[in-house]
Amino acid sequence: MLRTDAADAPLRPAPELDALDRLADQARQAGVEVELSVRVPEAGLPAGIALAVHRIVQESLTNAVRHAAPARCRVTVEADPREVRIDVTDDGTRGAGTEGPRGHGLVGMRERAVMHGGTFRAGPRPGGGFAVSARLPQDGVRRTA
Repeated sequence: MLRTDAADAPLRPAPELDALDRLADQARQAGVEVELSVRVPEAGLPAGIALAVHRIVQESLTNAVRHAAPARCRVTVEADPREVRIDVTDDGTRGAGTEGPRGHGLVGMRERAVMHGGTFRAGPRPGGGFAVSARLPQDGVRRTA
């Protein structure tokens, strides 16, 4: 949505956090063993943050399928009143960008995090595989720690 003309945007409801199970199932069908853990308040998350979480997890899993499969992937989404933490790691032996076309995935994830006042990191893991980490403040205000 960040890179399309509004006239071309699909008209359907924004995905909710419960759609993360479907994303994990799709990655499993493509050969990635996915462990998904979602811990958010019962009331859920604000719609904009929930959409950002969904899109970051979606792109991370897409990258794992495209660049790391077969692999194991761990997706963790945790929220408290202050922030939402998204961590996606895989143990794939093929590095990101080694196969398939290069797109806007990592840039888009970073833009989504920054748009919500958050932070984003992504890169190869020391022992192999790839890691994505995003922190989104619940109130959209960037904090220094």
